Amino acid sequence: MKSSAVRAAAAVCLASALGGCTLVGGSSNDAQGPTTVTLVTHDSFDAPQEVLDAFEKQSGIKIVVQKSGDAGALTNKLVLTKANPIGDVAYGVDSTFASRALSEGVFEPYTSPEADRGPQRYAVDQEHRLSAVDLGDVCVNVDTGYFAGKGLTPPASFEDLADPKYKDLLVVENPATSSPGLAFLFATIAKYGETAWPDYWARLKENGVKSVSGWEEAYTQQFSGSSGKGPRPIVVSYASSPAAEIGQDGKSRTKALLDTCYRQVEYAGVLAGGKQVDKARKVVDFLLTQQFQVTVAGKMYVYPSRQGVELPPGWAQVAPLPDKAASLTPDQVQAGREKWIGQWRSLLEG
Repeated sequence: MKSSAVRAAAAVCLASALGGCTLVGGSSNDAQGPTTVTLVTHDSFDAPQEVLDAFEKQSGIKIVVQKSGDAGALTNKLVLTKANPIGDVAYGVDSTFASRALSEGVFEPYTSPEADRGPQRYAVDQEHRLSAVDLGDVCVNVDTGYFAGKGLTPPASFEDLADPKYKDLLVVENPATSSPGLAFLFATIAKYGETAWPDYWARLKENGVKSVSGWEEAYTQQFSGSSGKGPRPIVVSYASSPAAEIGQDGKSRTKALLDTCYRQVEYAGVLAGGKQVDKARKVVDFLLTQQFQVTVAGKMYVYPSRQGVELPPGWAQVAPLPDKAASLTPDQVQAGREKWIGQWRSLLEG
């Protein structure tokens, strides 16, 4: 789904970043070869091999990537295996699940020397067990071509989504099985409050909202604005998604509704009880460095947490971050998450 324009832009940024930087770690490989560090992450993790190779050459650390589903599945696996960790460092636990991982003692304290370059803005833990790597605000996206063809003004707000003129047009992800689905549920709770949000979802149900298991199905199969050309022109996706839909004319075929966004931050941390604690800390450092951060937009369609990292051309126009995305505190999320998911399932699936 990535456009050639964005891929090319990311390649230019990558070449520039690698041209004159020193990677963390300090020392080259010794005669015994690199030390292997297992990075447990989500299925969407994607890093240029040349960046990983350069890190290995400079630090003597070979990163072995172990993908473990989406953010929810990743968190569950880390919790279930905390007594015998399946890796040394984890990346991809996001702000919708961070409180669970922290309460279960999955990560150990570590403050990266790179954290003061921007990631500390998204800190969720006084012990600094998690370091923010990137953010990808979850927002409603619309297929602008569909609405232009129908002569219909696209929705712009939560309230519009419940308007009968948009009946049967919205597809969302199930918050019990999907990280963006959970983020969108949190967005509606932040908007309408902990007592009134079910009434809003009842109106969405009455207006024909469709729920599917995950983002891949929602965006690539149900959404009309993606390559799948599905039947529904309104979908829960990301603020950055329009950057993947830029056509030959340089314009995006889709638009994110910035008044519907929920701030979703992805974190990395050293796994408590891991076998390579010191080396795992170096990997966390690496994920926060300029040379890795400059790749995350083009490779994973998320925004870097580090300040001063250049985005691919066009992002400022078609994929801007909202000025103020909705959010809930970690304590609110921890206290309410399972209850809210249960209420949602009773309402939408009952």
